[in-house]
Amino acid sequence: MADSAEVLENVKDYYGKVLQSTSDLKTQACVTPGKALNEYVKNAISEVHPEVSARYYGCGLVIPPGVHGARVLDLGSGSGRDCYALSKLVGKDGEMVGVDMTSEQIEVANQYIEHHTAKFGYDKPNVSFVQGYIDKLSEAGLQSDYFDIVVSNCVINLTPDKKAVLSEVHKVLKPGGELYFSDVYTDTELSDEVRKDKVLWGECISGALHWNTLHSLAKEVGFTKPYLVSCSPINIDREDFKQVLGDAKFCSATYRLFKLPEKPRKVGGGKIIYNGEIAGHEESFQFDHKTELAAGTPVCLSGEVLTVISNSRLGEEFQLDPGVKEVCCVKISEGVDPFLVIGEKESRGEKIEAACCGPSACC
Repeated sequence: MADSAEVLENVKDYYGKVLQSTSDLKTQACVTPGKALNEYVKNAISEVHPEVSARYYGCGLVIPPGVHGARVLDLGSGSGRDCYALSKLVGKDGEMVGVDMTSEQIEVANQYIEHHTAKFGYDKPNVSFVQGYIDKLSEAGLQSDYFDIVVSNCVINLTPDKKAVLSEVHKVLKPGGELYFSDVYTDTELSDEVRKDKVLWGECISGALHWNTLHSLAKEVGFTKPYLVSCSPINIDREDFKQVLGDAKFCSATYRLFKLPEKPRKVGGGKIIYNGEIAGHEESFQFDHKTELAAGTPVCLSGEVLTVISNSRLGEEFQLDPGVKEVCCVKISEGVDPFLVIGEKESRGEKIEAACCGPSACC
């Protein structure tokens, strides 16, 4: 398409007027099979009003562990499904804000504020919705250094200027805050024909970022490196789309990035023990796709990861024993290719579960 403004207008029209429910989607990029969830999260999603869930379009589950009492911002909140689920999980003392550029979606979301406030037993709403662009959060009136967590579900790919989105997110996050988001990625540079396809833009394909570009953009903006939490393949079934896309592959991937303080407390490699007190994650805590910390079990990690954890909201959930020599500690690889991760799992015959939910709930 001609420019970013035209892309955004077409996406706005697609989600505001063309799509009325998940059944209107033409690919499975935005709604993929559900991953088995713990009861804590599953119950929260199941309590969202059916009309809100029916207009859900997402490629991943963006409910990170440890959200109780947090201030959370949802980028591209749509009809509000993730916002309302998180509204319950952050509790009455937490705050949930959704931002979306589509007036029709905001209108649906606002209709159910009172419904969910009463359902969750709150005296007053802890959720609100703002109309605005995710690459212009300041213009939408969102405060700098305010949110503990920013989440996004299959939305950043819909915005042409990904660096602007990451910059705005970095601005509104508190020091120590986390961007926890799912999106669509590709393994190649997409052709001009793909980039100009209006339907494929709306279906989260044309705007897909090359997975490695995310790492360079995160560094430019000031985030930590992206930590891959989960990934799953996206299969394009329509022949006309496949002809346009050629050999390009796509996947849904969930990453976490952190905004460290200007002068973070440095921690050397050492042992860390998860206390098992995060609701819904009492047995273990998953930091990335390879690093799962069982409650009460010491694990030796690199200083890089321990510094990230100790400077974030997660620090209080762990006991640190720094000082162990770095050589004996697990290091997380740079620039993990999600397509290689998927391929390795497939070669081992492992079942690959998408971190996604359908319109009504998760499997």
